Amino acid sequence: MTQLLNYFILLPVFGFLISLLIPDKKETFISSVAFGTVGLHLVSAILFAISWFIKGCPTLNVKDIDVFRTTGYDFFVDLYLDKITIVYLLVGALLTFMVTIYSRYYLHREAGYKRFYNTILFFYVGYNVAIFSGNLETLFIGWEVLGLSSFLLIAFYRERYLPVKNAVKVFSIYRIGDVGLILAMWMSHHLWHENITFLKLNNFELVHEHLQSHSFIGVFISLMILITAAAKSAQLPFSSWLPRAMEGPTPSTAIFYGSLSVHLGVFLLMRTFSFWEQQTSVRILIGLLGLSTAIITTGIARVQSSVKSQIAYASISQIGLIFIEVALGFENLALFHFAGNAFLRTYQLLVSPSVASYLIREQFYNFSPHESSVEVSIFSKKLQNTFYILCTKEWNLDSFMYRLLWNPLKWGGNKLNFMTLRRVLIFFSVVYGVGLFCVHHKELISPTIQAYLPVTFATIGLIMVLKAFTERRRATMSWVLVVMNHFWIALAVSFNELFTFNQVYLYLSGVVVAGAFGFFCLRKLKSHENTIDLDQFHGHSYKHPKLAFLFLLACLGISGFPITPTFVGEDLIFTHIHENQIVLASFVSLSLIIDGLAIIRIYARVFIGPHTKSQHEVAYRSS
Repeated sequence: MTQLLNYFILLPVFGFLISLLIPDKKETFISSVAFGTVGLHLVSAILFAISWFIKGCPTLNVKDIDVFRTTGYDFFVDLYLDKITIVYLLVGALLTFMVTIYSRYYLHREAGYKRFYNTILFFYVGYNVAIFSGNLETLFIGWEVLGLSSFLLIAFYRERYLPVKNAVKVFSIYRIGDVGLILAMWMSHHLWHENITFLKLNNFELVHEHLQSHSFIGVFISLMILITAAAKSAQLPFSSWLPRAMEGPTPSTAIFYGSLSVHLGVFLLMRTFSFWEQQTSVRILIGLLGLSTAIITTGIARVQSSVKSQIAYASISQIGLIFIEVALGFENLALFHFAGNAFLRTYQLLVSPSVASYLIREQFYNFSPHESSVEVSIFSKKLQNTFYILCTKEWNLDSFMYRLLWNPLKWGGNKLNFMTLRRVLIFFSVVYGVGLFCVHHKELISPTIQAYLPVTFATIGLIMVLKAFTERRRATMSWVLVVMNHFWIALAVSFNELFTFNQVYLYLSGVVVAGAFGFFCLRKLKSHENTIDLDQFHGHSYKHPKLAFLFLLACLGISGFPITPTFVGEDLIFTHIHENQIVLASFVSLSLIIDGLAIIRIYARVFIGPHTKSQHEVAYRSS
């Protein structure tokens, strides 16, 4: 049965590759490929689940592919199956199958018909990789695929302002979750001294033995897992992104933010439960986070004027309850709750346009307000009004994220406006040369100075990528700064032992190739258009779709998309950062967060959004 696990990964991959080759105008063929792929996957999943159940529900694990192996490090793809995987597989297959049928008619004659189905199949690849993952590295591959497909589906109506703006906003939250997972992988390597699998995590004696002498490391890994799960499942303080994701088409909204993608945070907690099971403080924290999210988002859902936003916040509140169930150890209840919530929210979102028109008609003829509610009987009038105002303002969650994260970054970047491309290149050539000399001649540098050099070079990289994120004039300069950031990170980690130059070359090879390719795309576009500055959305994919696609590939290559050399290199880098180098790890992880945001910002501002030569007015603020 273990050999069949590959089948569930490869079938969506083949369907996706075939759909890429179909001409745009062949609507029936495009939808038939998606319909056939997901339908065959569903039938296979049902038959496999029956056979698995008859054989006594065995736990299956297979080490699939060795991606990269070196001294003390083995990056391999591992597949794992238990009852959690089976539930997510069946629910995902059935709901994706239903959505592919629904979309055949809903998106008929839509300009992006092929693009939609390609992205849905791409999402389904990432979803299956995530739920069949047997270690954190394999999970991260599916996690990244889901993040990219989410961005593309929210920005599906890419000629409009708000979908693109909200897609960038959602991607920024996803990026925080990505780096949380990277940090969990980093510390796991130091805890286990190997690429630990979920099968080994179920060994209570092994986990207890390691955590007994490394309790701080255990709490750190658990907190990083919680941050990742909270960001993906829209728990506090990240809840505000989910309603913004409703700008995409209704079918993708249903499959992503009503049922499957938004529940992967729950999947991560259940998959790693055996690790943090004995950490009482972590379990209490997860339960309190779920409870506070459930209470606050329930109130927000009840005052929403948009039916999609109401469903989104209602789904968040239910996921908060699932967090509590997972924290209490009620795994079967959490799985049942996940399935029920996924089916309900998918149904609600798919019928929401019809329900909205029906309710609008009903309120004119048969509307009668409720005579009493829970709030009236429990709270005073003043408290009711306070709670109502807070809920209508969504508890200022958006403003909180801006004040806490993005505004300080923008403020810091704006202080660097003196930087020009020429000055940056001169500084890079001189200081990087000095850094390389220090790496090759460590014996000439005192140990005290050597201890500060990694943090110094990581700080320089952070400053450069911060400038890239806030640059509003030259897209090429922002791109060059992003490339340089990876060089500074590689230099900073090169002072640690065992990080050989072969590993540096592996990491930077992907950066150099993708960076040069992206720079060529930007220069080519500039030769066709007068300006490609970053102070507005230009929408150049309207006239240059092939160039936009090629630049997107360059963005994936430089941002560490699986399984590029950059992706393997980033994991290698964190493996060689020592567990006591918290400052270095923080600076590198923050650089990677801003790096991904700067890259997606360049792509969004230059290639998508309303076309710069459009004569039509567009909305610049969300309701």
